Amino acid sequence: MTSSTQNQTSIIVRSEDLLRQYQNIRSQSLALISTLSDADATVQSMADASPAKWHMGHTTWFFETLILIPNLEDYQQFDQKYHYLFNSYYESLGPRQPRPKRGMLTRPSLDDIREYRRYVDHHVRVFLDQGKCTQETATLLELGLHHEMQHQELLLTDILHLFAQNPLQPTFRASEPLPLTNQGPTLQWLEIEGGIVDVGHSGETFAFDCEMPLHQQIIRPFKLANRPVTNGEWITFMEEDGYSNPLHWLSDGWAAIQEEDWHAPLYWSEEESGWGAMSLR
Repeated sequence: MTSSTQNQTSIIVRSEDLLRQYQNIRSQSLALISTLSDADATVQSMADASPAKWHMGHTTWFFETLILIPNLEDYQQFDQKYHYLFNSYYESLGPRQPRPKRGMLTRPSLDDIREYRRYVDHHVRVFLDQGKCTQETATLLELGLHHEMQHQELLLTDILHLFAQNPLQPTFRASEPLPLTNQGPTLQWLEIEGGIVDVGHSGETFAFDCEMPLHQQIIRPFKLANRPVTNGEWITFMEEDGYSNPLHWLSDGWAAIQEEDWHAPLYWSEEESGWGAMSLR
């Protein structure tokens, strides 16, 4: 009489589509920083922003730490010091460079970070080509890709804030003409009945953990405008002393106006020809 232990085997997933998505999203990040100098990519304009160089290193660290080290046999880290530099808030993975001091990382250089990305991307490709990627690892890799897309948005937000601090107001991308209209569509208020609604992720596709679990929520009746506020309407709001009237603001907003001396939205300025706004273009 013999006894045996049933082994649980993980489902192996096809890696071609994963590799294609990986390469596409990773190349998009490189395209975003293609016009930045090493100085552009190093400076941190405020504690809540991160340098472009750190974004590029951190998203690469994610794949090295959570995909390659646990799954690719004999993998050698590009540089063990990078684990400290590019961890962010993953408490279980050890200490990290303090967020407000990420702009102190004059080294490694932007070229070093590009080399780091090439190294990790090569080994991710090696891992996927082995045909050993389980469903669990594929799910984690997909999380890493959505995580990188989040950082692409953050990178652009942080570059705009950085360039706006420079009196030269550097150009990130060449200007493109925007359509100008005197006013948007006629403003209408849409009646939303409210009631008990489902909130959260309900499907089999990707979702962040903060979108789960699916649950029911009571929504009170409300009205919603049929379009966003226009720049012209906001200018009218300012001309009618909207920033001086506490009745237009919740308490936190009004406190911020007083503390920061706000008179217009961020990146707006009034010139002889009228109001303008600095953008990535």
